[in-house]
Amino acid sequence: MAQDGGLALVRKSVEVLDLLAARGEATAAQLAEELGEPRSSVYRLLSSLQGLDMVEGGSRRGTFRLGFHLLSLGTAVVERFDERRFAQPVMERLHDETGETVYLCVQRGREAVCIERLDGRRVQSLALKLGGALPLHAGAASRALLAFQDRSAWSDYLEQGPLERFTPSTPVTADSLVPVLEQTSDSGISVSDQDVTVGVAALGVPILDYRGQVRAALSISGVREAILGTDPAGLRERLVEAGQEISRALGWKAVTGAVADFG
Repeated sequence: MAQDGGLALVRKSVEVLDLLAARGEATAAQLAEELGEPRSSVYRLLSSLQGLDMVEGGSRRGTFRLGFHLLSLGTAVVERFDERRFAQPVMERLHDETGETVYLCVQRGREAVCIERLDGRRVQSLALKLGGALPLHAGAASRALLAFQDRSAWSDYLEQGPLERFTPSTPVTADSLVPVLEQTSDSGISVSDQDVTVGVAALGVPILDYRGQVRAALSISGVREAILGTDPAGLRERLVEAGQEISRALGWKAVTGAVADFG
């Protein structure tokens, strides 16, 4: 029973931290209402988390926000990814050449999680933040992760539940998503045209390992005209080359005519 109680406390702590991550700042009363817990219990939990530097006082009296100890934990998680280590210099070069926002994402369950992001000079307030996630059917990096898996993975993803719609352009049915995944697999590049945020587009490519399996996805995002209208061929070529360079660092070798040859 003590173990069950300890697990419940850990779960409640995670729920509090998740809520603070989503809200930015909140009072104990707001968190208690959201969690359906007594205010006194939530306040005691916040006090304990504050003692561990996982929570700190917010900018307004009586509010709480995430503490700096979580920053070191998050940094340790991000830095363990080989994909990020190999991708960093390539991403910086792509960012310098284009001035657009560059993402590196890995799959976690049904989501694409951003493990690195370099902000563009023109558009910075995009939907996917560092450490944030999008479902695999929405966005260029997300669909690049899904499209280069076996078709059985597509079916499994579609069968596991309804798909979230972000804009009218989001593919949320098998009839709309499967053709997009097929086109992505055939062309070697994923195109997101306002299906996450209206007015914003993105291009994505897979990062492959020595087995030709998808390890991550690299994408570039910005206002629609900059990504799809100015010099789409040149931008796509830069992105594909960047994806191949990172893949080669992970041991991938192009196989002409194979799916792995995504360029």
